[in-house]
Amino acid sequence: MVKILSIFVVLAMIVQIIKPLGLPGLRRRGDFWKLPLAGFLAIVLISALQL
Repeated sequence: MVKILSIFVVLAMIVQIIKPLGLPGLRRRGDFWKLPLAGFLAIVLISALQL
């Protein structure tokens, strides 16, 4: 699950740099750094729940 989420976050970052997603908080190309931050938090939550 964590590997799939990591791959998804990387792909979303690439898409965000090429063409912004247009979601609230992700309207500019420079906002791509928010995606790995959200992905990291999701991975921490998933790991905590699996213990």
